[in-house]
Amino acid sequence: MHVTRWVRPLRAVAVAASLAFVAASAATAAEPPADPPAARTEVSVSPVDLDGPAISTVTVRVKNAGPQRMRSLKVTFAGPVGWAVQPSVATVSGSLAVGAFARAEFRIRVPEKRPGFVLRTFTATAMYDGGDGAGSATGTRTEVVGSPLPDLAAAYDNVGVTDESDTAPGNYDGDGNSFSAQKLAAVGLTPGATVRALGAELTWPEAEPGTPGNVSSAGQAITLGGRGSRLVFLGSGVGSAATGTATVHYTDGTSSRGRFGFPNWSFDPAGLHGATLVASADGRNRPDGYGNAGIAYRIFAHSVPLDASKEVAFVVLPSNGNVHVFAMAVAP
Repeated sequence: MHVTRWVRPLRAVAVAASLAFVAASAATAAEPPADPPAARTEVSVSPVDLDGPAISTVTVRVKNAGPQRMRSLKVTFAGPVGWAVQPSVATVSGSLAVGAFARAEFRIRVPEKRPGFVLRTFTATAMYDGGDGAGSATGTRTEVVGSPLPDLAAAYDNVGVTDESDTAPGNYDGDGNSFSAQKLAAVGLTPGATVRALGAELTWPEAEPGTPGNVSSAGQAITLGGRGSRLVFLGSGVGSAATGTATVHYTDGTSSRGRFGFPNWSFDPAGLHGATLVASADGRNRPDGYGNAGIAYRIFAHSVPLDASKEVAFVVLPSNGNVHVFAMAVAP
């Protein structure tokens, strides 16, 4: 009798636990998927006529991409510092249905053109109630005055590779040192060689040893075409602070930015700043000849993301002379 009284509760507990487990599993399996990210308000700026001196008319377009009607919409617009804009604020009357557009016009005083290459950035900000619930959204447009350099080779300003028989022209690091052309050739880096890194095919500079063959980054604007997921840079750093932001400009007038960096060409950890080691040359050329055998002097790859739906027009390199770039290319 005692056995019967004890066994029944245990069976009941086991059955209850089994039912609870099944119920919990069913509840877990039935959980709905996470909600997709909410659509954001879109703000775009029309092309700006920069043939000054003149008063140019600019149209800002706002799209209500949110789930609610947009109300109390106000738009502001600004150009470079010192450029007068009228009105200071444009108010859109009424409300804006989901998926609908509103337009606001502004007049901006454009000064006389200056010689050389210049980027002019214009910014529009929409402030509102409802819509996507964010309360504000911003759009920018960058216009180009003049022409960027035709390719990276046109920007070469540093002698980073020399022949072991003539090391004097080199000055990769500011102290007269440089890569050895012979040691680079031993790891496949010869003038015009194809280098595959991070999904891109890059071309090692065709510059002869003892001549400029890389760029010490100083904000140079370089023409570059193509569509892809990332822009890959091939290079290395001087010092341990060789990082900066590259700005990619697209043919539709928009741009994107990405930060990257290279380790020092020797001694720094190979993965510093998120870089990928591509090649290591044995030793280096010093002003008095080849030396430092047994120490690796290195080339790295790094990348910044691209908007794959847009065509690249040109790239503005970081404003940090410690970042040395030998090649760049768009990767699929």
